[in-house]
Amino acid sequence: MTTAPAPRSAAPALPVPAALSCHDVHVAFDETEALRGVDLHLAAGEWLGLIGPNGAGKSTLLRAIAGLVAHEGTVALDCGRRPSGVDVALVPQIPILPEGMTVAEYALLGRSPHLGWLAVESRRDRRIVSEVLERLELRDFADRPVTHLSGGETQRVVLARALTQQAPILLLDEPTSALDLGHRDAVLELIDTLRRSDGISVIAAMHDLGTAARFADRLALIDRGRIVADGPPRSVLAPGRLSDVYATPLSVHTVEGEIVVLPAPRARKDHQP
Repeated sequence: MTTAPAPRSAAPALPVPAALSCHDVHVAFDETEALRGVDLHLAAGEWLGLIGPNGAGKSTLLRAIAGLVAHEGTVALDCGRRPSGVDVALVPQIPILPEGMTVAEYALLGRSPHLGWLAVESRRDRRIVSEVLERLELRDFADRPVTHLSGGETQRVVLARALTQQAPILLLDEPTSALDLGHRDAVLELIDTLRRSDGISVIAAMHDLGTAARFADRLALIDRGRIVADGPPRSVLAPGRLSDVYATPLSVHTVEGEIVVLPAPRARKDHQP
């Protein structure tokens, strides 16, 4: 017998203190404008899902928030200042993994923003790394080189580095693209648990629309560098709007309380002997 999953809490009702705000953010690469006047509000403790087709600007927006690409407009915390390495932690889609570095050493890099000039990691820093590796079921991999891991293991290790940073805002760029279904849900559930227990705010670029609807309090649909819809998953995931943005017929269904987005059925061709 299949049991319907417990409903998730709705997005926080405004007014809620903003963890982060973007106003009129533009990013251009040569003659190509990747982001065009993005306005975005992230509430404290909220999970915001960024959805949209490939090349829409999801990754660029995350990198602009993290300060990794030049941009026009403002990105600010609730106190008004620009985010720094102690405020935001980014899990990139394609991480750089140094040769000869172990999993524990790589995760320890997440503590770097907290260290002073020429400072070395403390016992507390190493304890934080150990706890994160335990929660991500990576303790047995601590001494393994980061270049000797499977795709799913690598993804968890990169997430471990971000979590050891202990930043109040976590930026995820397709955080489960290399994971199987079991590990995908386990990682996302862990992130959601940390968000709720530790008050972390999350912005995640997510490829699977159903998964985005399941975990995010709110979705922002990006198309050609602009946010074309922003709100609760059920309002953003309108079939007509999605079909236009993704340039293919899509339908939206509810299965045991969960939103499922499917392509239109293929036209069947009669079999000719």
